Amino acid sequence: MFAPDRYKGLINHLKSLKTCMIAFSGGLDSTFLLWAAHDALKEGVTAVTVSTPYMPGWEIREAIEIAQNMGIRHKLIKLPLIDEIRFNPDDRCYRCKRYLFSVLKEEALKEGIHHVLDGTNADDLKEYRPGMKALKELGIVSPLLLQEFTKEDIRAMSRLNGVPNWQKPPYACLLSRIPYGREITLPELERIEKSERYLMDMGFAFVRVRSDGVLARIEFRREDRKRLFREELLDDISKTLKGFGYGFVGMELEGYQTGSMNRTLKGKKS
Repeated sequence: MFAPDRYKGLINHLKSLKTCMIAFSGGLDSTFLLWAAHDALKEGVTAVTVSTPYMPGWEIREAIEIAQNMGIRHKLIKLPLIDEIRFNPDDRCYRCKRYLFSVLKEEALKEGIHHVLDGTNADDLKEYRPGMKALKELGIVSPLLLQEFTKEDIRAMSRLNGVPNWQKPPYACLLSRIPYGREITLPELERIEKSERYLMDMGFAFVRVRSDGVLARIEFRREDRKRLFREELLDDISKTLKGFGYGFVGMELEGYQTGSMNRTLKGKKS
């Protein structure tokens, strides 16, 4: 349960930084952190959104809009798909974050900002997250983790204070839809993004399209599965995703599970 004193501790910690640059994806965690940092530091906050081929365009646009509406200085940095992660290694998240946050640190130092922050929270410790190693190596500050905020805490506090996207479902980069060891191509990333956007627009907020070349394996929330068993709807989904380039369209019978591609990584820990 959320403890108000923990929020006071977060504000005091942020005030001690004087200025900061926040890696801002537009997701719930980074939005709450940005809101709290603005509460603590006002104009001492800079939000930076990194745009890559594996970040959905709609999420980048949302991040820009949120920062503008909050009146926070915001920068957009476009970066390519680097060769280090082109074949989707199982430590992809480490390599990616090492690269992205190195760029952010350089950008911060150019502006005389000595603290780069991210929205990692206490629940992230429960999953396979090799990227957290990169954050530690680079000295990235994770205030929500330091103050032991869980995802439930963040959502509750965001709702209480009118943070604009407090209802936003969890999301992850499109690389998490592709099996480890498979070459990443721009056409496949585009197919995944189009497919998920189409399903979200149909009202399936929690959805993933796991992609294995010609096969799209869709994960819906367990409670949404009963909505699917209408012949017309199933035909429409199949036809649309095949129109995006898939040869076969299937569904994970157990429903949506965070990080389901990690099942093949036995014994792996962050």
